[in-house]
Amino acid sequence: MNYRETLDWMFAQLPIYQRQGAKAYKIDLTNTIELASYLQNPEKEFKSIHVAGTNGKGSTSHMIASVLQEAGYKVGLYTSPHLKDFRERIRINGNKVSESYVVDFIAKHKHYFETHHLSFFEMTVGMAFQYFAVSEVDIAIIEVGLGGRLDSTNIITPEVSIITNIGLDHTQFLGDTLEKIAAEKAGIIKKNVPVVVGRVIPETESVFKEKSKQYNCDLYFAEKYDGKLYTSDLKGDYQKENIRTSLQTIRLLKNKGWDIDDSAIEKGLGNVVLNTGLLGRWQILQKEPKVICDTAHNEDGLSVVLKQLQEEKFDKLHVVLGVVNDKDLDPILSLFPKNALYYFTKPDIPRAMDEEKLEEIAKKNNLSGKKYSSVKFAYDAALQEAIKNDLIYIGGSTFVVAEII
Repeated sequence: MNYRETLDWMFAQLPIYQRQGAKAYKIDLTNTIELASYLQNPEKEFKSIHVAGTNGKGSTSHMIASVLQEAGYKVGLYTSPHLKDFRERIRINGNKVSESYVVDFIAKHKHYFETHHLSFFEMTVGMAFQYFAVSEVDIAIIEVGLGGRLDSTNIITPEVSIITNIGLDHTQFLGDTLEKIAAEKAGIIKKNVPVVVGRVIPETESVFKEKSKQYNCDLYFAEKYDGKLYTSDLKGDYQKENIRTSLQTIRLLKNKGWDIDDSAIEKGLGNVVLNTGLLGRWQILQKEPKVICDTAHNEDGLSVVLKQLQEEKFDKLHVVLGVVNDKDLDPILSLFPKNALYYFTKPDIPRAMDEEKLEEIAKKNNLSGKKYSSVKFAYDAALQEAIKNDLIYIGGSTFVVAEII
């Protein structure tokens, strides 16, 4: 199979949570542990940092990777989902894994994947860990896919464990309270491995303290970070929280002997996009009319992004909006401004909510606009309707943003 055929097989033959939803979610690590053994445990061949949380995982992972790159290290980066190309998930010093490696890895192990009924995520984690091992990276930043305790990435023993924040998302898998979700994400905590929590709230603080005490871990709240602060090229007020989380993590790495000077920190945080290729975080696509896209897709993330959106200056706001069909939309849609013009659409994945249904629910939340059968049609309509001093916001789902950029 060539690269395109390999991806088609991966997406079509094996379940993937991001596209199909609940039926792709597995409830234990048996397959991953067996796969790691079959691959001769590549996860033990490199140092790592493990990043969980409801929001900010991707930005924080990319920030830390960028700083470590500037410090001269060979840095692996594993994130999900991708926006344009599967290879975005697996990078070394910002460079995507080669198409030939993806093809060869799947071809070599395809029989194993089929006979053991591995999920898309399980075999992708195996691919990433094997790639980092054979490439001899100094350290890899590993982002959790979903949850933490039962996530396929949760077979590593990292230098530092990070939990960015806790919000209500994926409640059908992780629990319907902040405490339950915090407990699932705290499942990445390992014995004697320091833990950084980006944002703590009363409902989750005791969960992290209890888990850290159980595993004899030093616990650090990034909100209490008292060192020098830096700015980042990643825009959006919410990045201030991710910067603090990254800086607290870097401080711990320095305490462990990693050579990271102030210049590397400043350059790394200032050149995240250039160094790592991160896309879709408060990304400005054009200026007249101004077009902003952001991958925030749950109540916690959208509340911050939409607050910042209202601080922008514009004559009229246009919102290209699409969502997936497994969310409680009323709390989310209630956050969106009522005086905007909406372009309801459906991203091109099986798990997407039909634009008709989205429009119907939106109307109940006093959001008005028109529906479009594709993200492209919706965006084109917004561009035609908007004038120079207007603002177009694109969001609601990672997959809507992916189709635009």
